[in-house]
Amino acid sequence: KRVLKSVTKNGARITRLRTSDGDFSATVFIDGSYEGDLMAAAGVSWTIGREGRKEFGESLAGKRYPKPLMTISGRDDAGKLLPLITTDDAGPEDAGDQNVMVYSFRLCLTKDAANRVPFPAPLHYDPARFEVVRRYVSQGKAVAMWDLYPLPGGKFDANNGIGRQFSMGLVGACNGWSEADEEGRAKIREAHKQYTLELYHFFVTDPAVPEALRKEHAEFGLCRDEFASCDHWSPQLYVREGRRMRGMFVLSQKDIMENPQKEDPIVISSFPIDSHDCQRVATKDGVVDEGTIMPVRMPGRGHGYVYHIPYRSILPLAAECENLLVPVALSCTHVG
Repeated sequence: KRVLKSVTKNGARITRLRTSDGDFSATVFIDGSYEGDLMAAAGVSWTIGREGRKEFGESLAGKRYPKPLMTISGRDDAGKLLPLITTDDAGPEDAGDQNVMVYSFRLCLTKDAANRVPFPAPLHYDPARFEVVRRYVSQGKAVAMWDLYPLPGGKFDANNGIGRQFSMGLVGACNGWSEADEEGRAKIREAHKQYTLELYHFFVTDPAVPEALRKEHAEFGLCRDEFASCDHWSPQLYVREGRRMRGMFVLSQKDIMENPQKEDPIVISSFPIDSHDCQRVATKDGVVDEGTIMPVRMPGRGHGYVYHIPYRSILPLAAECENLLVPVALSCTHVG
């Protein structure tokens, strides 16, 4: 693994990268990271978080509340916010903020006894951390900690459930990931791993969880033949969103749903617009997840709107950098 240490430029051109495993020179460089590390180190303009609705005229921007209010208290007996609640003030509905949608691990699971490795015990487990989940489950709500997608070989891809009130995504904990150094990211990654292990432990042991649901979760384990060098745990935290360049062209909602054709297309995409949770909010009436954009699809179709991604959206402003392509942390809005 090579970690970027510094960038050398001659005017608006990158000439050399210094990494933890040597220096590299080239004519053109590509930042293929979600975090936009090279882009940022090269002095290219970027943003993070969410725009307000007026900034680019996006109806899906700002705060989002598509999930039903949970009629449970988000506070303890002393009036303090419960763990896993991020705020009691989500901010104005039409305004942007610095919040990033949740990260999680995507785990490869199985029920096959011959290939199943039990979930490791979390380093620490405090039942009080999951009091808000307990209150929700105690209302008789049918829940599971993940969405499962079948894979060959009797395996399942376990992902954070975009429509679930509580799932594998640790709401709020990913803020600061992109800006953090290697040590900081390691701490955030470990926090997500421990949360996942603790949540699993809650679902298989807590008396508030119905017995059938506890048994259902307990049937799953990690796959013995996957990620063996990482104790069968995914080595990569699922970074759903990081820095976004402010380049030659900013791709926004209107470029997906209203004006999809571009003169310089490099990609035709049709994945639905969606966002996982950004905040979990305690209100006077209950608890609500905020930030979710449920998948926006073409009417009557399983896919999203079909649109071009223009070459200009992966190019920095020429005055900032002339020889860098940014195809992942590309120039777009949160909605885009």
